[in-house]
Amino acid sequence: MSHATHANAALTPRARLRLARLIVGHGWSPARAAERYDVSWRTAKKWAERYAAEGSTGMNDRSSRPHHQPNRTPAPVVRKIVHLRWKQRLGPVDIGDRLDMPSSTVHAVLVRCGINRLTHIDRATGEPIRRYEHEHPGDLIHVDVKKLGRVPDGGGWRYVGRQQGKRNRSATAVRTGGPKNKHHQPLIGTCYLHTVIDDHSRVAYVEAHHDETKETATAVLRNAVAWFAERGVSVQRVLSDNGSCYRSNLWRETCAELGLTPKRTRPYRPQTNGKIERFHRTLAEGWAFKKFYNSESARLAALPAWVHEYNHHRPHSAIGKHSPITRLNNLAGHHS
Repeated sequence: MSHATHANAALTPRARLRLARLIVGHGWSPARAAERYDVSWRTAKKWAERYAAEGSTGMNDRSSRPHHQPNRTPAPVVRKIVHLRWKQRLGPVDIGDRLDMPSSTVHAVLVRCGINRLTHIDRATGEPIRRYEHEHPGDLIHVDVKKLGRVPDGGGWRYVGRQQGKRNRSATAVRTGGPKNKHHQPLIGTCYLHTVIDDHSRVAYVEAHHDETKETATAVLRNAVAWFAERGVSVQRVLSDNGSCYRSNLWRETCAELGLTPKRTRPYRPQTNGKIERFHRTLAEGWAFKKFYNSESARLAALPAWVHEYNHHRPHSAIGKHSPITRLNNLAGHHS
């Protein structure tokens, strides 16, 4: 029985077992056994009790991690740290400055989430360098929601400048009756893009909505599964993050009805859903912010054509510079 022992251990697991057997099996007192092995009687008693309760496996080292960590960084703060690291690839000092917290705490969170080294991430794309994919179309689809601020009438600040952008937002908010935020700035709403990506082919399905409720998310899932079925793809599994709409009973029931196995990513690990994160970046650069739109309706009108271009004509570097649609089963001669 050979197991690694921590540096300060007085006894190896084998010696602990011998000590415990002297007390439990041969009737030695803890004090006598402790003297034999040059440890305290408390130590001898501890190993004897653990041996009596767990047998020889109880002689191995246990984690020294405390059962409760009241000072651990709260989950909402962890999400902010991961977001800044993943989206903007900031270091602990910059993240700490933005969130008004020690950089050492930020670093500890990054280590715990496995994103402390940018060498683990492709700096250009934000995806993990190690690529993987399921073998067949439909084996797994990724789902997520991309949030975009709506374009005000007359265009947004990226193209018309800050001052004119504010005037456009105010005018649009007056027309639509939109509310104001805590800084008394007019709000014109958010566009929620529900996106679905096939893991093997990278074929994308996108719907724009006014919310990310469980009802909307499940309706999009039904539509996407039907859309893929029309193209000869039978969906088996669906991977989502831990958003409330994907943790709902309605989502689980809909997956069961469609014959899908629902899976969720590990909390605070955006790498797990890297393909759809990368698609969202392509979506933002290639459609949402690529050109001037004079209204939200004008931008949404351009979405179907961009998705078609992405699926049918845009070469994808991760699949040999072929377009995603060429990897679907129903296209004769394209599936290899």
